Amino acid sequence: MRARRLPLVLALGLAALGLATPGLAFQAHAGEEGWRFQLTPYAWMAGLSGDVRPLAGAPTVSTSRSFGEVLDDLEGAFFLTGSARHDRWVLLGDLTWASLSQESALAPGIVAEGRLRQRSLTALAGYQVVSEPDHRLDLLAGARAWRIEAEVGVPVLGLAARETERWVDPILAARLRSAWTPAWSTLLHADIGGFGVGADSTWQLVATANYQVNDTFTLSAGYRHLAVDRDESGTRIDVSMSGPLLGATWRF
Repeated sequence: MRARRLPLVLALGLAALGLATPGLAFQAHAGEEGWRFQLTPYAWMAGLSGDVRPLAGAPTVSTSRSFGEVLDDLEGAFFLTGSARHDRWVLLGDLTWASLSQESALAPGIVAEGRLRQRSLTALAGYQVVSEPDHRLDLLAGARAWRIEAEVGVPVLGLAARETERWVDPILAARLRSAWTPAWSTLLHADIGGFGVGADSTWQLVATANYQVNDTFTLSAGYRHLAVDRDESGTRIDVSMSGPLLGATWRF
């Protein structure tokens, strides 16, 4: 691999992870009472473009990478979102984890290594302001907590650097869920956050089509775009991520 790609390892993880992807399925049925729950493991096949400064004092790197290029550096990932509903009240949660690594030859016998580990936890609470048989609109508010750990080193020279970033973004969200047939539904989700508290700004748009296989299992496919802009403590992340997503939802 070329040496100039090494700083990108800090950006690659952002394209592979799920930054609070909303629940994908049309969750509730008219007339249901009591608590209702759902869990959705999902995958987001996103590409990445933007500017990244991975460590304080490092140069700012502009990048544009497809999902296939991001996948080459992925060591492992886990994404899970869930929800709980009671009457018109709704709680949403999302957990993401991803680990990426990359090596670059600086000279014969000298290899630089980079690694990124990312975790995020999102919690939202809201109320269903529109509750029609086929169309339901939720308004929500909450927060997303981030932890991103980056390592860059040249073992043969005994050089190493590590940086860990932690921040919390307040989030406002709206979700419109529409049932078009007994089996088919759509979900439109939009959120905005940061407001200079954690990131300077962050926003996303998600659209999915959902097929209800039976009363407890739904398959979803759609598209997602997310943007994050954060400049803090010498590091900078100003990236946009877009790509198709797939999910499978269990209701109970």
